[in-house]
Amino acid sequence: MREPIAIPLRGEAFQRWALALALITVCYNIAEGVVSVWLGMADETIALFGFGVDSFVEVISGIGIGHMVWRLRSRPAEAPDRFERTALRVTGGAFYLLAAALVLTAAAQVLSGSKPETTVWGIVVSTVSIATMLVLLHYKRKVGRRFDSPALLADANCTKTCLYLSVVLLAASLGYEATGIGLLDAAGALGISWFSWREGREAFEKAKGHFTCGCQGVC
Repeated sequence: MREPIAIPLRGEAFQRWALALALITVCYNIAEGVVSVWLGMADETIALFGFGVDSFVEVISGIGIGHMVWRLRSRPAEAPDRFERTALRVTGGAFYLLAAALVLTAAAQVLSGSKPETTVWGIVVSTVSIATMLVLLHYKRKVGRRFDSPALLADANCTKTCLYLSVVLLAASLGYEATGIGLLDAAGALGISWFSWREGREAFEKAKGHFTCGCQGVC
């Protein structure tokens, strides 16, 4: 049995780490979303545009973690409150809508035969994102395991999905620049839509109190 006196110290350390990671995640995703959506529209690449919209939806997840830290300061034994559950449902719904929109947009691009002007910025954005997500994933897992936090480990799983999304965008962008085949941009968008659908499903599971992480099953 854990010593009662250790709980407040553990809680304070966890709150500092979790809040810092949540703030970094939110700020980075906002910046990434703005840049990706803007450049995606300018270059007519739906893979980069969808990647940017996905980043905005991820902001809601980061806000949810930040709110969790605030709640734990005053009510450490309380289960996730209404705000957190609502944020997760909104996140899930937004991911489902994004997935559907990307599928339709990719289909329209294929049928019209349109192509991006360039996907160079997709390569740049995805490369920066991969490096950032690797660092965030490392620290979220480290802190989540150290302080036995299912919520932070679940958030780390979201970061891992963001890493996969970045790899999909990089592959699609590199493929298009190398070959000029417009279908590769549409394929990248479809890959992002699949991950968005999966993230939406996981968000609704979390809203029910089921925190999962891909590496350990139920955390």
